[in-house]
Amino acid sequence: MATQHDIALTHALTGIPGPLPPSGVIHVAIPHANRFTIVGNHLAQHDGLSLTAIGIGVHIQSLPAGSQVGIKALTARFAEGETAIAAALRELETHGYLHRTRARLANGRMVTRTVFCNQPGALLRGGAVVPVAVAPKPVMKPAVPVPPPAPEPAPVPEAAHPPVRVPSRIAPKPPRRPLPQPRELTPELHRAASALLADLRRHAPELVLSEDDVEELAPGAAAWLERGAHPDAIRHALTTELPQPPKYPAKIVRHRLAVLLPPPLPGARELAPARRAPVTPFQTCEGCDRAFRSPDPGHCRDCRAQYWEAA
Repeated sequence: MATQHDIALTHALTGIPGPLPPSGVIHVAIPHANRFTIVGNHLAQHDGLSLTAIGIGVHIQSLPAGSQVGIKALTARFAEGETAIAAALRELETHGYLHRTRARLANGRMVTRTVFCNQPGALLRGGAVVPVAVAPKPVMKPAVPVPPPAPEPAPVPEAAHPPVRVPSRIAPKPPRRPLPQPRELTPELHRAASALLADLRRHAPELVLSEDDVEELAPGAAAWLERGAHPDAIRHALTTELPQPPKYPAKIVRHRLAVLLPPPLPGARELAPARRAPVTPFQTCEGCDRAFRSPDPGHCRDCRAQYWEAA
């Protein structure tokens, strides 16, 4: 027995103008009145993305601004596992649809900021960005009627507000800082730095470094030890507030060794209080009782000049 959906679909097919294709998909297109998302064919038919990546890209594009789209949130929503969803997100990043960065809030907490671009190709060509408002939170209506809001000011012409442009993903990045080097890498210093780096995974399981990584990064840790940094302080600087999940542990350690390098400890001479220059005392002139500065008592400049003129 045919269902109501089958009967309705049969009636819809009779209303399609022209002959139906002998094979392949047949579209029954009914215009949406609400709750719809415009998706470009460059995403829906992308030949470099997997079907999982295309589906997640369409899902993210349909969500309001401010929605959670991390691996945990998507895993709780869909049947795919974390591995498949993480791989799909990396595909979207590779093709410019998704961009994830780490940002520090005003309270010092690190968060992951996710940006989704519905047309990365147009973005690279300098297309204008249309701002998307964050979904408003529901507001309870007050029991007492409130006066109507004041009329909004007249809109400013678009010419006064040029379109916002997002920096290109292919813009050149500033050169990274070189790995610090100690003044003298002694065997004892190299041994202590290598042990500190190899021990990081005990305090942060994500920071698993290979033997080659430890050998390459040992001079950077040795520079910290040479400058008097305590091993606990170095370990805290390298393992605190790590990005989740850290993709390249060796790059994270290298970046922090270079950027967070403390200055050398000041010596006793730099810490000694500055000495004031000696002040020449005042003397009273024995000839005219005028006050003048001199280390020894005697005559002022004018009296001495008169004495030499008389002589």
